[in-house]
Amino acid sequence: MKTKNIVSLLIVFISMNAIAQDGPFIRKKKEQIKSLKVAFITSELSLTSEEAAKFWPLYNAFEDKQQDIKKQKLKGYLDRLDDDSLDKLSDKEAATMLSQMESSEDELYQAKKKFVASLNGVISPLKILKLKRAEEKFNRKLLQQYRDRKLGK
Repeated sequence: MKTKNIVSLLIVFISMNAIAQDGPFIRKKKEQIKSLKVAFITSELSLTSEEAAKFWPLYNAFEDKQQDIKKQKLKGYLDRLDDDSLDKLSDKEAATMLSQMESSEDELYQAKKKFVASLNGVISPLKILKLKRAEEKFNRKLLQQYRDRKLGK
């Protein structure tokens, strides 16, 4: 189970590393994706204008917190894990690094728990569940579009 989590972390961080080198084109694409995500989630949750006014500041703050944790902490670990240095790590250094990565993952988890708790009273528990599903649907849809473009469909 831990190996699966570590592999998932590495994939996320490698992709973040590629994205971290923003140029104007990448920034514009990120903004477009964010706009599409906002529209998709708003539609999927059927947010009223009152709910949206309270929901989006909380959601955006959570997204920013999540990005900060990933960018600052987890990316730092990946930067130290190039092919040459990875093979030179001792077991003790690797265990320390894994512990730090797990700590960062725990911080992400705690931020998610705090976010969900802050949504109580803003939107219904059912809409909170729908949010999770909407995020997953959006990510799958985005990934499928990427695959289709790569394959020339």
